[in-house]
Amino acid sequence: MEMDRDLLIKLYKMMVTIRNFEERGIPETGQRRMSASVHSSAGQEAVAVGVCAQLTNEDYMGSTHRGHGHCIAKGVEPRVMMAELFGKSTGSNKGKGGSMHIADMSKGMLGTNGVVGASVPLALGAALTSKVKKLGRVAVAFFGDGAASQGVLHESMNLASVWKLPVIFVCENNGYAMSTPADYALSITHVSDRAAGYNMPGIHVDGMDVFAVYDATGEAVARARAGEGPSLLECETYRYYGHTVFDDPLTYRTKEEEDHWRARDPIKHFRNTVLPMGEITAEELDQMDQEAVDLMEEAVKFADESPLPDPIEIYDDIYVSYPAAELKRGVNMEI
Repeated sequence: MEMDRDLLIKLYKMMVTIRNFEERGIPETGQRRMSASVHSSAGQEAVAVGVCAQLTNEDYMGSTHRGHGHCIAKGVEPRVMMAELFGKSTGSNKGKGGSMHIADMSKGMLGTNGVVGASVPLALGAALTSKVKKLGRVAVAFFGDGAASQGVLHESMNLASVWKLPVIFVCENNGYAMSTPADYALSITHVSDRAAGYNMPGIHVDGMDVFAVYDATGEAVARARAGEGPSLLECETYRYYGHTVFDDPLTYRTKEEEDHWRARDPIKHFRNTVLPMGEITAEELDQMDQEAVDLMEEAVKFADESPLPDPIEIYDDIYVSYPAAELKRGVNMEI
């Protein structure tokens, strides 16, 4: 692991920002009686941060229903995300999308997604765009262990391999598809083993270790940028809370299991790894912790003070009006 001080600070700040967003923002939606399902990614910070730290703003990323961490790690502003959760007009999608439809095209963030596995073909298409237009960009498709058995994933991995597209398939294996254990639903030990069937590298890493995720992603990104095609990266991680805010995880997993994974907390792991190196002090990390808390206070305040969408705008941003020239399907076709 060779990382300079600036990168270490970036990784830590991003992880604690995500943790504070989840643990402050999600309860706030409940207090405001927001009825939409919200999925916490607390515990999975190392995956989002380790992957996205290897990407540029121009690179593409497709997310999941549990995508707040992906958004923040890709550079989306926490305050506009909070406003979106609160259904306010200053939100990333003007308060009309909510938690599962946060997007920011300026950051290459193609959107969180409420459909299981739906980020995969979006990232595949983005990777195809990059290759055809010679943009030099990479696309990342996040998906969970539950989506690992969706047909669209296997179709996409096959096509990506055939066409050598610059896409990285990232499985966040947190052990459960809602309440179904991964070892019950999967026919193999590791999702990454399935890469062999599509002639691409399959890498299995500790998803609680941001350094392991960062290094593995770096190899996959380099391969994609070099025109060598896709990779499948499986990050073994854990979600600290239920599937949604309405779910009690202790109905399908034990307290002992939760304690085991919390003892391997990615933020604690970072501290235990970095502090002995002497690059950063505990006081500096504590200051970053406080800055993340303050940032969420500002985000909640911004969201609370923002207006609700005007009902007259309900049909805005539904359809796109393309220039007539772009609608032509052939030289002799009239519009």
